[in-house]
Amino acid sequence: MKKPTAVTALLAGARLTNATLNCSTEAFQKIVPANASVVLVKRVADNGTFTPPAADTGFPDPAYQLPALCAVQIEMPTDANTTFNFGLFLPDTWKGRMVVSGNSAFSGGVNYAEMGAGVTYGAVAMSTDTGHDSAFDNSWAENPESIVDWGWRAMHLSVVEAKKVIAAYYGKPLDYSYYNGCSTGGRQGLKEIEAFPDDFDGAVVGAPAWWTTHLQLFNIYAAEYNLPENSTHHISSDLFEFIANETLKQCDPQDGVKDNIISDPRRCNLNLESMLCPANATTSDSNTCLTDAQLDTLYHYYNDWVEANQTFIFPHYEIGSETGWGQTPDFSYIEYFLQQGTNFTWADWNPSLVKLSDAMNPGNATADNFDLSPFYNRGSKLIHYHGLADPSIPTGSSVYFYKQVQRTLQSKGIDLDDFYKFYLIPGMEHCGSTPSNMEAPWYIGGSSQASTIGSDGSGNHLHERKGFNDGNHDALLAMIGWVENGTVPDYLVATKFHDEDELDYVVKQRPVCPWPKQAMYIGNGSLWEADSWECERLY
Repeated sequence: MKKPTAVTALLAGARLTNATLNCSTEAFQKIVPANASVVLVKRVADNGTFTPPAADTGFPDPAYQLPALCAVQIEMPTDANTTFNFGLFLPDTWKGRMVVSGNSAFSGGVNYAEMGAGVTYGAVAMSTDTGHDSAFDNSWAENPESIVDWGWRAMHLSVVEAKKVIAAYYGKPLDYSYYNGCSTGGRQGLKEIEAFPDDFDGAVVGAPAWWTTHLQLFNIYAAEYNLPENSTHHISSDLFEFIANETLKQCDPQDGVKDNIISDPRRCNLNLESMLCPANATTSDSNTCLTDAQLDTLYHYYNDWVEANQTFIFPHYEIGSETGWGQTPDFSYIEYFLQQGTNFTWADWNPSLVKLSDAMNPGNATADNFDLSPFYNRGSKLIHYHGLADPSIPTGSSVYFYKQVQRTLQSKGIDLDDFYKFYLIPGMEHCGSTPSNMEAPWYIGGSSQASTIGSDGSGNHLHERKGFNDGNHDALLAMIGWVENGTVPDYLVATKFHDEDELDYVVKQRPVCPWPKQAMYIGNGSLWEADSWECERLY
């Protein structure tokens, strides 16, 4: 692999005086529309901490080690008689950028912790509460217009209004706008570039929950594979760990290198029947082998969801993600978004819910406009990644999205490689981390990773450390370099630290190649150094 080039200059900015930047409620009230409210304004000193308001229950974590900045939160109404909030970190040292952070699941609240990462890229950081504030209570979705806010409206209007505030605060408009989100945040990013291609110059999208109408039902459908818990086909969490270890044992060597990682689960010839209990098995073997009924349950997890007449509904989980299976189903989507009431149980499941979900398309949240040509035509860029061990959103949904975009744009003569880089990360779970039986390198500077790694939020500044301050080791820096300098991200380097709380030292690194290339060992050198691998196209 070629050596990374530091892009420290990308993080530098012009210092503006406090006399230039009026960080006061009165000043912002003059900037925002008359029907908007300035909820808070606070100066934060260099290396300071910002603690979200108590009402921000969806994202209560503080933002640490911030540069000197002005924090502001603004509430605005919509034409649908709803309201939304957005927060801004406006740094004294500004490089003319805006970085917008996404949300997660159905949670509502301004994501200040992620903004704390975004502001350190020489950027104004922004996040929206998507029109509601909650962590686990989804009763807000009883109002269909609130679902529209969550689906797309609050994000788009927040971006539009934030740009106006930035221009007024600094006395000049921003130069570049970027998006950075994972999971629901990934869906928000794809919805933005599809419906409002002028909002962003670049988007970094991880494990996107883009197919709302099918994904939310799949999460319930898959959980029901393993119900009821007192049935003969139920698989316990301990047994799922056994299954994970067995699949790793079988699939690890099949990718050509035995390294305790399943690099390409789609190429593994997995023999599930080898896990069957022998005829003389006793109850003490219940966590070390599978009964015939349990094997039937396992078949479901490894196969796509297909209904009558071979109608494809959603892809299966990948081999290697087993430790996250068997979750209790959450019926919020059916109860509130599909308006089926709060007495729904697993026994009430029926396939007609798929047709209902498609017909209602709550909030028009699904990001399934695969014609990204307007985004491409304005010169914007997309980086899309997904962990191959994701137990929350099957990796295949991202593969499906990429291929649908490819089919749509190929007829228009557009080469996806010119603006769209797609990375599958071996051994990475949902947005970050890795199964304990793999311990694969996974950190790429993606959304939410800064708040996952480092015990005190110090991961927010990992991209400023030597060895990580370049576009090969940080996905957002890769996007900035691609948009502003034309530096194409040929690969990303995934990292595993010895202690992911202290970030003491690196133990594993490996390149992650853009689809359809894969990292292949060159035959010599350490398996855990990026230079020992090359990106090759296998098909």
